Amino acid sequence: MATEEEVRKFQAWDWVLFALMLGISAVIGIFYAVKEFLNKNSNNADYLMGGRNMQLVPVAISILVSFMSAILILGTPAEMYTAGTLYFMYLIGMILAIILSALIFVPLLYPLRLTSSFEYLQMRFNSRAAKLTGTVIMIIQQILYMGIASYAPSTALEAVTGFPTWATIITVGCVSTFYTFLGGMKAVVWTDVFQAVVMIAGILAIVIQGAMKVGGMNTVWRINEDWHRIEFWDANFNPTTRHSIWSLVVGGSIGWMATYGCNQASVQRYCAVPTLRKAKYAVLLNIGGVILLVLSTCLAGIVMFAYYAQQGCDPLTSKKVANANQLIPYFVMEVLGYPGLPGLFVSCLFSGALSTMSSCLNALAAVTWEDILKPAIGHKVSERVKTWISKGLVLVYGAAGVGFAFIAQNFGGTVLQASLSFTGAASGPLLGIFLLGGFFPWANWQGCVVGGILGLAFPLWISVGAYGLPSSGYKLDFPTANCSSANVTMVTTTAMMTTTTKTLTELSGVQLLYTVSYLWYPSIGMATVIVVGLFVSLVTGWQKEEVDPKYLIPFFDRLVCCLPEKWRTLCRCGYQFKDPEVLVHEEQDKEIVITKEDLDEHKNGNGSIHEKTPVPYGKSAVTPLGYKPSMTPHFVYTNSSFNSEELLSMKPPPY
Repeated sequence: MATEEEVRKFQAWDWVLFALMLGISAVIGIFYAVKEFLNKNSNNADYLMGGRNMQLVPVAISILVSFMSAILILGTPAEMYTAGTLYFMYLIGMILAIILSALIFVPLLYPLRLTSSFEYLQMRFNSRAAKLTGTVIMIIQQILYMGIASYAPSTALEAVTGFPTWATIITVGCVSTFYTFLGGMKAVVWTDVFQAVVMIAGILAIVIQGAMKVGGMNTVWRINEDWHRIEFWDANFNPTTRHSIWSLVVGGSIGWMATYGCNQASVQRYCAVPTLRKAKYAVLLNIGGVILLVLSTCLAGIVMFAYYAQQGCDPLTSKKVANANQLIPYFVMEVLGYPGLPGLFVSCLFSGALSTMSSCLNALAAVTWEDILKPAIGHKVSERVKTWISKGLVLVYGAAGVGFAFIAQNFGGTVLQASLSFTGAASGPLLGIFLLGGFFPWANWQGCVVGGILGLAFPLWISVGAYGLPSSGYKLDFPTANCSSANVTMVTTTAMMTTTTKTLTELSGVQLLYTVSYLWYPSIGMATVIVVGLFVSLVTGWQKEEVDPKYLIPFFDRLVCCLPEKWRTLCRCGYQFKDPEVLVHEEQDKEIVITKEDLDEHKNGNGSIHEKTPVPYGKSAVTPLGYKPSMTPHFVYTNSSFNSEELLSMKPPPY
């Protein structure tokens, strides 16, 4: 086995690759900033949504790596190493979630041409309070997650490479904020593509080189079988079982449906492609991506175990690493001894952190502008000012993410664990709010708000309580025969994605609730929102106004389309649903109405043509047409040959 000095050494080529990765990410942001500067017709929609004309494959990759962060690269191999292969079944839940998101949420949200996913809540419930409930939960969740994405890998890197924690936090925060600030959505998407390539290359390098060291994948598999780590089925119905086929598949699919279906980062991306078909494909293409990433990280875990089983000494037991999250960096520095390969892995880890943080920054800027600032000042400022406000929001949230990462560092592991639990617990209630609005037309805004708050509080309370319980340690054996340390007693450690448990017979009362598997937290949050939301709606009086069917989800038409039409008609409860493609064309074909007041205001330099919010469905027999900034704004209000007076004096053509 390599000496500790050899393990921790970082060579010149490693630094070159690492610097190159950071440099290319920054250059992409500079490129799109220059492009925006040269394009005098660029506006805030271009900055936040890429002009809604982004290419399919880059958007699909961006969705993928927005949620496949450094936590995946560190946590999944650690899980496979310490607990066996059952966690691989989580992949089935992810695939189901992607399919359900493409069938349920994309046809619901894409035709509405949203910038913020929470605009749907205001449209559906006719309430700004409903929208702000989702917005505030999302903002807090994303700030905490940015801090975790920066801090979690920094501790692992410092332990095995000597790279300072503060330097990792500052580097991730500054680089991601820099290129997001400059280039907006387009820069984020294309840096995500580049960083995805780096991530995949880094993970595959670990698997291939590690398997070669052990003697091939057949040997890797045999060693893991000998140590009783190959397991793909545990049908225990007990919800306190940390991992079972039910929690991994059912609980996992609910959690990831919240991520792919209604998370702002995902909605913002699949709404940025030009057609509904491409929006669905942008989500569905993630099936191939998650299979590749999850499979490769799972293989990295069993390869790593096989290597240390052959060495006869587990780094956890011998205390060469402090916790399971440091296993992969330690393994890389020991096994990938070729010049540049450790640098490739560190670049891989940083790419995961950068892609997550930049996506969070872009999403936070979009929801803050669209949901909070635009209603107040959107009609008072020009497109250029709107863009600069959005860029300012990126800087503010970048600083907030870096600040929370340092707070997590100062307060230690408890804050980190509680924060990670919060981000997991917050996804369930957000999903519940959207399902409450989409499946239950009689639910009202009071039910949405109260259900959302309690749906967040309940799983968060459970997750925080769980961390107050003592850890039960690991159930599987580890190789210790050749460990030189006199103390080979298993050190109780906690993996990044581990929920602590205790023997049920020793617990009573509310403590039993704290032992529920962390994989059920999103399901608990979702169920709480729906149950409480319906109850509050009943108590306060059902939805008074008729709900436009385009804000509802025709469940049986989307998921059980093989049923006879007669049966599906009965299941629609009297609602007539339009095909989503028809809704898309209706939205795109809305008339652009330009009044004399609009033109006078623009000529005086007080603004540009603004989108007007239509009267909510059911309040008026006729819903007036809204108008949006033209897709070719130079034709509307910047062409020097454009005669506005002539336009106003023109009579409509005969029909």
